[in-house]
Amino acid sequence: MHKLVLVRHGESEWNKENRFTGWEDVELSEKGRAEAQKGGKALKTQGFRFEVAYTSVLKRAIHTLDYVLTEVDQVWLPVHKEWRLNERHYGGLQGLNKAETAAKHGEEQVKVWRRSYDTPPPAMAESDPKFPAKDPRYQGIPVAEIPRGESLKDTVARFLPLWTKTIAPQVKEGRKVLIVAHGNSLRALIQHLEGMTPEQIMEVNMPTGIPLCYELDENLKVLGKTFIGDPEEVKAAMAAVAAQGKAK
Repeated sequence: MHKLVLVRHGESEWNKENRFTGWEDVELSEKGRAEAQKGGKALKTQGFRFEVAYTSVLKRAIHTLDYVLTEVDQVWLPVHKEWRLNERHYGGLQGLNKAETAAKHGEEQVKVWRRSYDTPPPAMAESDPKFPAKDPRYQGIPVAEIPRGESLKDTVARFLPLWTKTIAPQVKEGRKVLIVAHGNSLRALIQHLEGMTPEQIMEVNMPTGIPLCYELDENLKVLGKTFIGDPEEVKAAMAAVAAQGKAK
């Protein structure tokens, strides 16, 4: 049996403000830092040790990983920063308040943009100053591969090559892998691991800062999964994520 641990970054400043974040490089909030530390402490209490870690190139995930590794006393661990683990690119929605957007366009439309499988948000123009091709961390990526706005289906397609070619072989070899990433890049992996339908993944809410441990067989089929934390806190955190797209 293999174990794989996933952690969504702690609350960011834009999570706190209920804004679409996507590829915007937003820092953790004070609460988010505490969530990351608490998640790391929970892993230490359960005796988790890792051999390699993966995260995105966005600092809210990188800093969450730093806090987790500090708590488990493995700051020396090899860390791979991969753009394919970035959050879903929210295109023209990035920076907008979710509740205000719901009030303007309707909660159902916002739920489709946030949670549907194959409906992308309004696209970001290449002329936009925030288009990622202008960011040095994405200079090695062909412009055609850089998202203008992604559905979850697009995020799955972007992430799966990293999983298939790089991460999955290490898990199969028995290496203890930790992935600290984002709500939608982790949902992409969850859908793949559990064979979920588009309708099923639409209802999955990944809480911030709470580790999720998968138990996998030799073919990486799911044998079981457990959140490493208090069940009531996990339930409340999931409900909070689900409520973000509701009008105030």
